[in-house]
Amino acid sequence: MNINFKLLILLLPIFALVVSPLFLDDSYAQITSGGFGDSPFERDFGDVKFLDAYFGQLNNKIEVEAGDRNVPFTVVFANVGTQDITGIKGQLSLPLGFSSSDGPGSIIQADSDSNSLAGDNFHLTFFVNLDNNVPIQQYPGTVKVDYSRLRESGVRTAFEDFTFKVTGDSVINVRALDTFLTSLKTNEVVIEVANDGTAPISGVDIVAANTQTELASTSSSITNVENVVILESNWDVGHIAPKSSQYLEATVYVPEGLRGDTLRLPLVISYYNAHGDFHEISKIVDFYVKGLIDLSVFNVDVIELSGTQMVIGEIINEGNEDGLFGFVTVAPRGDSNIKSNTQFIDEIEVDAPVPFNVPVEFEGEPQYGEHDITVTIRYKDNTREELFVHHDTTIFVEEPDNGEDAMGPDMSMVIIPVAIAVGVGIYFMRRRKKQTQTA
Repeated sequence: MNINFKLLILLLPIFALVVSPLFLDDSYAQITSGGFGDSPFERDFGDVKFLDAYFGQLNNKIEVEAGDRNVPFTVVFANVGTQDITGIKGQLSLPLGFSSSDGPGSIIQADSDSNSLAGDNFHLTFFVNLDNNVPIQQYPGTVKVDYSRLRESGVRTAFEDFTFKVTGDSVINVRALDTFLTSLKTNEVVIEVANDGTAPISGVDIVAANTQTELASTSSSITNVENVVILESNWDVGHIAPKSSQYLEATVYVPEGLRGDTLRLPLVISYYNAHGDFHEISKIVDFYVKGLIDLSVFNVDVIELSGTQMVIGEIINEGNEDGLFGFVTVAPRGDSNIKSNTQFIDEIEVDAPVPFNVPVEFEGEPQYGEHDITVTIRYKDNTREELFVHHDTTIFVEEPDNGEDAMGPDMSMVIIPVAIAVGVGIYFMRRRKKQTQTA
């Protein structure tokens, strides 16, 4: 009896040690199921581990939108097992709106042409059609991978769930709001940078390229912008949403030698697409360089010619291009009752004063003395754009003496032909001068 009691006392600690885990299991949240249980850190070991899934080829993600056809879809895995694997095949399951490039109802599948060494990555590229009404958003997908281990018979299978995104497609275009520049002067230029696509772009930075410095390292120039002064050459644009635009402003001075040429301004545009990948593209904005027509009116006065008072003056062109189809109009301003009159003066040549003379006529009773008038020059440049120059001044119309008044009705038949003859004479003299210079 004593021997049995002593034996029980000796075995009691051993019994307590064996039985205690049955009561303390929940206290330590031990992992029991399959060796790992309900731990928040599941360790479901296998040979294949999913890494990434996206539209595009390996290491080259692309933007896609509804209606795209035969688009590559790449799924990247890691061989995390201890052995090399071979015979890799995959099947892709995507939601409604996506189908195989082989046609509706076909299985989306891919084969890998190479083995995957233990510890290396491998990928499967599928080809997918997107329906025309697929929204731009994130979607779920599942991929099945069949493979074999080297030196082992049989096929193993792994399933991986993942998410992917239809990003939309960014389309970048640039254009000048005014495509004309004028030589020999400073031009304020506005360039529109438009995202005409369905995907946003971010971190947009634009540089005017192919400048004089860059030409030193290039064999040939794609532009003549190296001869132009651009005060701004770098623009930090930022974000451009789909179907929206941002605008660049620049100050450009064009020398006389580029008159009549097309100025090509290259822009290098760097940005991040909807995947967050960095891209850099080149665009060219074209401008046509016009000549400068810089007109001034001076020496405006009133003289009497054959009994009729005439508004005379001269026009000088200080630019580098002739004005075409010129007209001079004298119009009243303020309380003046002078009748508006127009004279055709044809071309307004560079550095050659062009005279004009317009007869003074009145609306109603003549009013002599000071009159405020506006002299307007209307002309066209070589692009046939109609332009205007306005010159405000004051003239003095003298009252004729009695002898001149008596002759009024009779002399009008002489004055008008004389004025016409003077205008025709000036016209032909200028024509002959121009022909002589051309010859």
